[in-house]
Amino acid sequence: MFTNKTKTETIIPTTSGSVSLICAGTTINGNVESNADIRIDGNLKGNLYCKAKILIGPAGVIEGDITGQYAEILGRVQGNIKMQDLLHLRGKAIMQGDIHAAKLQIEPSVSFNGQCHMGANVVELNKEMAKAVNE
Repeated sequence: MFTNKTKTETIIPTTSGSVSLICAGTTINGNVESNADIRIDGNLKGNLYCKAKILIGPAGVIEGDITGQYAEILGRVQGNIKMQDLLHLRGKAIMQGDIHAAKLQIEPSVSFNGQCHMGANVVELNKEMAKAVNE
């Protein structure tokens, strides 16, 4: 009668416990760079570069490109996303732009308008990102 359904979850490693937070009601105009995890619940009008985990909360809005290792998006993004590993679009996220990622998870409630590139294209992207980060 009742079945035990297991839910698979992806565990994303975090850095040394430090997290940068942009709270709801905050607007940043310009690019943001972070070596640690970052959570955005406010507005960012600019590009985001992160070497760790990125979390865009349900109230978070990004108007620009996102480049990083891992990302979990529940808010709104208008721009391109380039992830070296996993990109997870969840909840009522709205994504308008192209995606380049090694792995992608999209929940049915997400609105996505753009192109998705995975596989061989991502290998080339990773080389380009490594050069850009080291400059």
